[in-house]
Amino acid sequence: MISLKSGKDISAMRAAGKIVVDVLELMKELVRPGVATLTLDERARDLIERSGARPAFLGYRVPGNPRPFPGALCVSINEEVVHGIPSGDRLLEEGDIVSIDVGVLYGGYYGDAAFTYAVGRVSEKRKRLLDVTKESLERAINAAEPGNTIGDLGYAVESFVISRGYGIVRDYAGHGIGRRLHEPPQVPNFGKPGQGVTLKTGMTLAIEPMITSGEESVETLPDLWTVVTSDRSDAAHFEKSILVTEAGPEILTPWE
Repeated sequence: MISLKSGKDISAMRAAGKIVVDVLELMKELVRPGVATLTLDERARDLIERSGARPAFLGYRVPGNPRPFPGALCVSINEEVVHGIPSGDRLLEEGDIVSIDVGVLYGGYYGDAAFTYAVGRVSEKRKRLLDVTKESLERAINAAEPGNTIGDLGYAVESFVISRGYGIVRDYAGHGIGRRLHEPPQVPNFGKPGQGVTLKTGMTLAIEPMITSGEESVETLPDLWTVVTSDRSDAAHFEKSILVTEAGPEILTPWE
């Protein structure tokens, strides 16, 4: 069942979203060549816990996977799409792109967002992938108005991305968010205008395009979590949590 949030709910989600943004701002300072992904995770967890929140991903379980997620962050590099596990042995390198997904639980409500960072100077090809993925997210957010549908959001991403020659990861989607990290409805990054759930004031959604520079198919590594492109082409991932209002979408995790 899709929940419509009250004023009290929304205030709590804004507070959770602020902590998420604080973490992403910290990552902006820390992402450099030579930094271990575990260092990013440790610094993020420290900030989250000092803020009185709990890392939403740490210990997260999914059906069929016996291994709970071991990090506070998902840190995914280059061909890694999502769910990359932080490691002391994995160092960022000049020219990498690294997607950092962060979720927190604060005051009984979740915040969730992701950003793909350039590590040092990246190639024009990778820079363009980041630009297209970020713009696809903004187009979906702009379509998040009462009376529009989930299909309208997906179409906003798909029509733009495909026209630019990129692929869409169709096996993973955005989602509702609130008292649970993943609530109905699913928010795919593809769709047809006018189809799917109709958006209503008070809905809160995490919209998160995952875009590839090559083929669309993905696979999971033996660590049971890290999702990579099957052809090992680059992937980018941007995410914001939003509130649907009569005045237009309000961004609950307003990273820049």
